[in-house]
Amino acid sequence: MKDSKFFIVAIGFSSGGTDDLHDFFSQIPAQPNAAFIVIPHLGRDYISVHDKMLAKHTELPVTWATDHDRIEPNHIYILPVGKFMTVKRGHLELYDRDPSDKSNWAVNIFLDSMAKNIGDMGVGIILSGAGSDGALGAMHLHQQDGIIMVQDPATAEFTGMPESAIIQDSPFRYTST
Repeated sequence: MKDSKFFIVAIGFSSGGTDDLHDFFSQIPAQPNAAFIVIPHLGRDYISVHDKMLAKHTELPVTWATDHDRIEPNHIYILPVGKFMTVKRGHLELYDRDPSDKSNWAVNIFLDSMAKNIGDMGVGIILSGAGSDGALGAMHLHQQDGIIMVQDPATAEFTGMPESAIIQDSPFRYTST
């Protein structure tokens, strides 16, 4: 990484999270001094256009992550279909998903690697999605003084991922007002 420190922001989502992701990036300034890692749940046979769609909502460069990408501030990296990803020493590391494994824990895997390798310079955001991916990784990142943000389940199309990340009696527990 460059001499100056910057936050690495991982955004995990599944069903129903695409519009929320676009809304998020439409509010981000052109030079936020943060790197963004987008972790969508995509089927293995899905031909994604997330990069093209997301580019319409931001001035930041949007690219598909590749193995050993050096993470730079003011960039957006998207997890490719059929891969898992971790971060280590300022670089992204990509791994093939086992084709026989039907579960997808891409958000947990990435947030856990952030906890181990970035700690308090890591930010995890959990948006709409079914299932519980992201909950354990969020807990691990929080334990290493990272920042966790979770979409209000009342605004999520699918509440499984946000609700799973909101752990009873945790510092990032959501309470409705």
